Amino acid sequence: MKDTIKNIKMLLPYFKGDKSKIIIILLINLITTVISVLVPILNAQLIVNLTSNLMEQLILIAIVLFVIKTCSDILLYISNRLYIKLFFNVSLKLRKDVGREVLKLNNKILDENGSGAFIQRLLNDTSTISRVFEEVSSYLRGILINVGVFISIFIISKVILIFVAVVIIIRFIIEKIRLSIKKKKQKEIKEVSDKVTGFAGEMVRGAKDIRMLNAEGSFLKAFTDKFIKLSDLNINTSIINYTLILARWILNELSTLGLIVILSLLIMNNQLEVAFALVIFNYRGYWNGFVDNITFMLDSITDFNIASSRVFEIINGDKFEKESFGNVHLNSVNGDFEFKNVSFSYKKKKVLKDLSFKVNANETVAFVGKSGAGKTTIFSLLCKMYDNYKGEITIDGNDIKTLDKDSIRGNITIVSQDPYIFNMSIKDNLKLVCENLTNKQMKEACKMACLDEFIESLPDKYDTIVGEGGVTLSGGQKQRLAIARAFVQKTEIILFDEATSALDNETQKSIAKAINNLQQDYTILIIAHRLSTIKNADRILFIDDGKVVAEGSHKYLLNNCKEYKALYDAEIEK
Repeated sequence: MKDTIKNIKMLLPYFKGDKSKIIIILLINLITTVISVLVPILNAQLIVNLTSNLMEQLILIAIVLFVIKTCSDILLYISNRLYIKLFFNVSLKLRKDVGREVLKLNNKILDENGSGAFIQRLLNDTSTISRVFEEVSSYLRGILINVGVFISIFIISKVILIFVAVVIIIRFIIEKIRLSIKKKKQKEIKEVSDKVTGFAGEMVRGAKDIRMLNAEGSFLKAFTDKFIKLSDLNINTSIINYTLILARWILNELSTLGLIVILSLLIMNNQLEVAFALVIFNYRGYWNGFVDNITFMLDSITDFNIASSRVFEIINGDKFEKESFGNVHLNSVNGDFEFKNVSFSYKKKKVLKDLSFKVNANETVAFVGKSGAGKTTIFSLLCKMYDNYKGEITIDGNDIKTLDKDSIRGNITIVSQDPYIFNMSIKDNLKLVCENLTNKQMKEACKMACLDEFIESLPDKYDTIVGEGGVTLSGGQKQRLAIARAFVQKTEIILFDEATSALDNETQKSIAKAINNLQQDYTILIIAHRLSTIKNADRILFIDDGKVVAEGSHKYLLNNCKEYKALYDAEIEK
């Protein structure tokens, strides 16, 4: 109960603006509840009149029942329509908040948990929370109908009421045990389900590569193993559940037998008329319904509490660490930045080791070195994608840990080696970083990225949908679209992380020329394996084992850094 009250309090802000709908729904529920209590009493009287051959009274009660039940049906229809709107409003607000908080999650958390944990919470758990109110109100109406029946039984026979009370208590104990087991198992099932969902998503997204690797068998085996674990949990829970349901069924049969015996004894001793015995026997299902409604309501509340705890773990940051930023805001950035004795480990592996270097505003600096040397990590730390590093990173002399998000990411654009292209049109992919983008600006950016001719050749041109992850585009086209997106963003610092790796030589030269055109106006950092693309950089830093081991111009490094010369010679030989 304490958890339910806590979760309801956290949910109350999501009903803001829907106060009138809630009041109307509550009033309708109150009216239909009163009707629900009256109906079984009138039904009982209907049977008595029928068996007593009181036809006029029978017809009158039948007309009254028709009127009040029709009114109840109409009111419930209005309530359901209002609830649908309320459901979608609350669901939308919840999903929006969960989505926003997922985008704030620390990169370490995303790396460790995978996408499945958050997809389930974003879609399924938010629906469960929104749906529970309709379910609970429906079960409450059912409970109150049962209360009306109990009032009728109490009027007819107190002995029968005591018998009913005993049956309900036993039934309730069985259901309490079942719910306790369900609560314990459901949380475990949802956690395993998160992993299955995440793996299934990766399998679908990577289907093309899986086929190319001829790895369908191993992926299906891995998926099957995970699904078997989930199935075993569900089967085990279902077996326990149905065992307790069997006990409930047997109790129902025993209670029916017991009722017949008690009714027979009461009739034989002239303590009960046959007509009233018939009324009570016909309503025997209602006391089972009473426990069912309570059980279903508690079931819904259990689901609500589990879903709420999972959703608010994200929204309130109870379990998953969020990104944190400082309060210092920079209205403009020159583009100077510096790494001072920075060390960083990823999954206990040390990637950067007391790394120090400085980049001046409007300077073009390239980073080269073997794979795994720490080049991409430098970019990730500069964008504050991770903050669990030692040392200091500054932009214009300000420690990035003191800066707000806009001062960092609003002034840095990164074009990665494998950019993510969203399943929307080319135009909308570009508008993601600039809502007020004009057609002229869009076309200029695509021209600079050597993408304009390709786009103009498409039937829908800039309105072409590119598919999930840009699946309809080649690797080079995806990178050029990402570069165009960077040009649209127009930040003071631009980071190119192997941004031309998937381009042919001719296009790569065009992109290199476009990057050269940006020099002197922007601070540009480039990671490149193709050393020919960075010949014109102001400085080149050679990174090895997480440290700067040499720096200078292309010509200087060829003459003074044997590792750099070896990389260059290997490229020439290709």
